[in-house]
Amino acid sequence: MALIAKMLLRQGQTLAMTPQLLQAIKLLQFSSAELAAFVEEELERNPLLERAEEGPDPAPTGIDAASEPVSGDSPGLAADPGEGDWSSAQLATSSQALAESLGTEVENAFDGDRELSPAAERQNLENLGLSDSAWSGAGSGDASGEAPNIEAYVASRSSLAEFLNEQLAIATGDPVERMIGLAVIDAIDEAGYLRESAEDIAERLGVAPERVEEAIALVQTFEPTGIGARDLAECLALQLREQDRFDPAMAAMVANLPLVAKRDFAALRKICGVDDDDLKDMMAEIRRLDPKPGRAFGGATVQPVAPDVIVRAARDGSWLIELNSETLPRILVNQTYAAKVSRKGSADEEKSYLSQCLQNANWLTKSLEQRARTILKVSSEIVRRQDAFLAHGVAHLRPLNLKNIADAVGLHESTVSRVTSNKYIETPRGLFELKYFFTASISAHGGGDAHSAEAVRFKIKQMIDAEAPDAILSDDAIVEKLKAQQIEIARRTVAKYRESLRLPSSVERRREKQTAAP
Repeated sequence: MALIAKMLLRQGQTLAMTPQLLQAIKLLQFSSAELAAFVEEELERNPLLERAEEGPDPAPTGIDAASEPVSGDSPGLAADPGEGDWSSAQLATSSQALAESLGTEVENAFDGDRELSPAAERQNLENLGLSDSAWSGAGSGDASGEAPNIEAYVASRSSLAEFLNEQLAIATGDPVERMIGLAVIDAIDEAGYLRESAEDIAERLGVAPERVEEAIALVQTFEPTGIGARDLAECLALQLREQDRFDPAMAAMVANLPLVAKRDFAALRKICGVDDDDLKDMMAEIRRLDPKPGRAFGGATVQPVAPDVIVRAARDGSWLIELNSETLPRILVNQTYAAKVSRKGSADEEKSYLSQCLQNANWLTKSLEQRARTILKVSSEIVRRQDAFLAHGVAHLRPLNLKNIADAVGLHESTVSRVTSNKYIETPRGLFELKYFFTASISAHGGGDAHSAEAVRFKIKQMIDAEAPDAILSDDAIVEKLKAQQIEIARRTVAKYRESLRLPSSVERRREKQTAAP
């Protein structure tokens, strides 16, 4: 068989991912915060884009006091003083006449009216704390014409490491001990635990491990109590020693925290050598302790979530759906500036740059409009299908998947997935992510409409919360109760949902509720 090289001409269709299309896809999956940051970058990069500022407030309606004359006979207004009371004939105008009427020198009565030199006036303001330097701190407010920076006076929130470093500077003056203490503080995480062993710190600093242990013991005396512990047991022990409650019985309980987590009260009574009442008090003391002493200082700043869509109930029983205007970026293409620049004779490179900027600006505005329309369309369909949840609660949440919404609105499933990612909707039931409304389907017992997995999880929690101490429901009993409500579900699925709700097993719940019962 001979091999021959040929040239063939074929015609076909392919989808080319242009930069504009990639940008539109990226905008669709951005959250409101990410979109605002992206738009800010584009505003700095593209000279033809500008922010659409809101117009000035309209003039207030009503009577304008500057144009309408006010009579002294008008009701509600005090009458003007008599004209004769203020006539120049009855007023003393000379200094001598004023002095005679006042019985003292004019300077004594009207000291504030005397003209002061600029230096003296500034000195008086500084004495009263009203000068520009007293507010700006630099004394340059009048020179620059800018208002003082009020944010400079806002107290910054110190981090856990800064708080510990301040205590270390007071606790010891030894440079070596302070250096080791700084290394120990650097190894403490946001929860307040020491995440590096003393041997590793000693090897890194080239000191004896005993010196590191001494520094760790010093740091563990700092506030908040329990800081610098290597595990949960040591953290609780430090807090109990601070409260003078670390007796042998409590030490035995802290040493057996796995039994506390399992609520094995029989084994704890035997190990600690206490009765039921003492064990109950000890458990209450353990619960009052802070397992993460460093969390009071927090970590990264948590940004509040702003809803992208707002749903409100209408008077006729329907739902009003609208986009949150505060999260929508308002940008415009400055066509006037683009035309003005293009009329001037410019080089080919400048014209190409201007044309590219105009094209990118127009495409960005269109992409933002398309993004807003798509979010509103998908959200409206979700609200239409989950109206029972909005009206009656979680128990009426219906099963829903991406394909149902995609087929209804005429979009691809991947597009619906991008629209619902990191988007939030504000409803009368609270603030939810759009992904929350997509739940798995659980078939009904004996046929009928399927049930939402989230609604079934809510029913399981209601059953466990309502159980009595002498009638604890096992997973099999929960399965039978759900079958009575026409919900077909396996026992392992009930166990999985119960664990996702952080609910203990029936054995642990029975021990806890029987111990807590009077």
